[in-house]
Amino acid sequence: MEQHHTITFEGHTLHYRDEGKENKQTIVLIHGFLQNLSIWSSYTLSYMKNMRVIAIDLPGHGYSDCYSDVHTMDFMAKCIMAVLSEAGVEQCVMVGHSLGGYVALAFAERYPFMLKGLCLINSHAFADTEEKKASRLKICQKVQVNRPGFIVDFIPNLFAESRREALSVEIKEIQDQSLDVSAQSIIAAQYGMMQRPSRIALLQRFNKPIFFVIGKNDNRIPIEYAVSQVMEARRGEMLLLEGVGHIAHLEEREYVKIRLSNFVSTCYC
Repeated sequence: MEQHHTITFEGHTLHYRDEGKENKQTIVLIHGFLQNLSIWSSYTLSYMKNMRVIAIDLPGHGYSDCYSDVHTMDFMAKCIMAVLSEAGVEQCVMVGHSLGGYVALAFAERYPFMLKGLCLINSHAFADTEEKKASRLKICQKVQVNRPGFIVDFIPNLFAESRREALSVEIKEIQDQSLDVSAQSIIAAQYGMMQRPSRIALLQRFNKPIFFVIGKNDNRIPIEYAVSQVMEARRGEMLLLEGVGHIAHLEEREYVKIRLSNFVSTCYC
């Protein structure tokens, strides 16, 4: 039976899944923008026999409540900490995809003692450029006019064009799940991402392993951004995937699954 849980934090509900509690190694999975914890289902099923797996719905996503008009990365990091405290987690390896990576970096800034290691999938430690902020404002405007239309158009473009046909079922599932995300939640996440600071200095001083998973065909993050941050990391390791877009953990699911499992084992050695 799946172990789904909720907690009340600052007057609202946060939802998470917690499997494999008897295991010593713990991995925490944080999804990306418009997604929810179900994006990690195959990872949870693969990992739960050998490690404890906690997947969390970020505020305004999945079954977690929307809190306000702006969900900053630091606020969402506090939400993650509230869940881990409730679950009795002392240390973990945290994995964040895209938006989830920004939250994981904020978590590492606030609670470095909680982490054995950090994995960023299709994410980076740079602040938004002015051009990127303008792009996020346009997203907010589109959402206010036609939220469903924006979602249906947005999701396929996250995948490398060469992978879209083969992953059409997964794309449709994400579209359907994303349609449950309210306009307020979408805008709150966009404004939160706009406000996040650069955390390159964190990479430089963070003394635990960091695993960067990068898609060569990621049209959301310039390849030079993704690769250059690895050089800044004190203990960085990079997996650069050919023909992969912004959803590396689905586009190269089995390979990423193996490499991520090995990374967790390394962090706990």
